[in-house]
Amino acid sequence: MEASRRRMAVVMPLLPLLFLAFATVSADRFTVGDSKGWNPGVNYTEWEKKHSPFHVGDWLVFYYQSGMADVVQVDEAAYNKCDASNPISNYSKGRSYAFELNHTKRYYFICSYGYCFGGMKLSIKAEPLPPPSPPPSHKPSAAPSLVPRSAAAVTLAISAALLQLL
Repeated sequence: MEASRRRMAVVMPLLPLLFLAFATVSADRFTVGDSKGWNPGVNYTEWEKKHSPFHVGDWLVFYYQSGMADVVQVDEAAYNKCDASNPISNYSKGRSYAFELNHTKRYYFICSYGYCFGGMKLSIKAEPLPPPSPPPSHKPSAAPSLVPRSAAAVTLAISAALLQLL
C-alpha cells in the first residue's frame, strides 16, 4: 500500500503536463532538399518556399556525403558572400546534421566546400509557434459519440488508465 502511495505522489503532479502535451503544437522535422539531400544542384530557395512556414521548435536535417560537404551556419553578410571564415557553427562530421530552430529569426546555412557559389545555401525564417487550434464546437447529435472530442477528454482517459496501473 505504501508503494502505491509513493507512485501516486510521483504521478499526480505530472498529470497537468499531460494536458499541456495534448494542447501544444508539435514540431516538424524537415529533410533539407527532400530526397536529394544537402548536395550541389538543388534549388534550396525553391525547397524553402515549398515547405514554409517554419516554426520555432522545427528541426532541419541535412544529409550529405562525408568529406564532400558540410553545414556551416553563418550570418546574413557571410551568406550573401558564401564566406565560411567566421561561422556561427560548423558541422562536417558524419553524414547528417540536425538543427533545431530555437528562436524567431532568420537562419543562414552554407556549404564551405565551394558549392555555395552554385546555390548550395539555405535561408530559413523561423516564425513563432501558431496558437493552438480552438476546440471543435459541440453540436447536438442524435447518437452519442464514443470518441473523445477534446484534448482534455483524451488526457482524462489516459490519466485514468495510468491511475489504474498504480
